[in-house]
Amino acid sequence: MKLLDTLAVLLLIVGGLNWGLVGVADFDLVATLFGKMSGFTRLIYTLVGISALYHGLQWTSLVKRRK
Repeated sequence: MKLLDTLAVLLLIVGGLNWGLVGVADFDLVATLFGKMSGFTRLIYTLVGISALYHGLQWTSLVKRRK
């Protein structure tokens, strides 16, 4: 599970930085590197979304562990 958590966090960081660039500079780094809506770009966006969903679902268990 630790590897999955690490990969999910890394993908969330990539996604967060990409959205930050879009918001501040209107620059989509992922699309620039891999092509606008290419198969690989869509895969990265999908994996970032799945990572967010995964961590969102894990949130309640994280909160319970803290108590």
